[in-house]
Amino acid sequence: MNIDLNMLLTETMEPRLFGLDLQLLFDSGLTLLAVFVLFLVLSYNLFNPARKILEGRSERIKNDLDSAAKDKEEAAKLKEEYEAKLKEADKEAERILAEARKRGLANEERICEEAKKDAAGIIERAKAEAELEKKKAGDEVKQEMINVASLMAAKVVAKNIDTTIQDELVEDTLKAIGESTWQS
Repeated sequence: MNIDLNMLLTETMEPRLFGLDLQLLFDSGLTLLAVFVLFLVLSYNLFNPARKILEGRSERIKNDLDSAAKDKEEAAKLKEEYEAKLKEADKEAERILAEARKRGLANEERICEEAKKDAAGIIERAKAEAELEKKKAGDEVKQEMINVASLMAAKVVAKNIDTTIQDELVEDTLKAIGESTWQS
């Protein structure tokens, strides 16, 4: 009976391609079509958003790298500007110091000249004062001589002597005092 069944089954079946029946081929095609449709649906719903996320991320990374490169260039420019300004500031400081030194030397020379002028003025005033003191001393000597002459005149009058004796006394007194004292 086993044989009859096998035979029966073989006779009732339709011809097969490569030993496959039509139902199996249809199911395989339908499965392939379902897998393809599933691939398209998954591609649209999953792969495309994943690609968009990856592309967005890639774009952000690229933008960040570009931004970092620009920032680096700007930092380099700022550093160069800063260094240039530092050099300029150093030059300006040196220039200011040089001007201050020049002004200091000029002030020193001016102060020395003023001190020399002041010293010359002091010397002139001292000479003038010495000259005044000399004249004052001369005047005092003259005053003293007048006092001596007055005393002599008083003595002469007291003795009642004549004018010739008086003239001789004045001459003698002048000689005794000294002519240089009288003239100065």
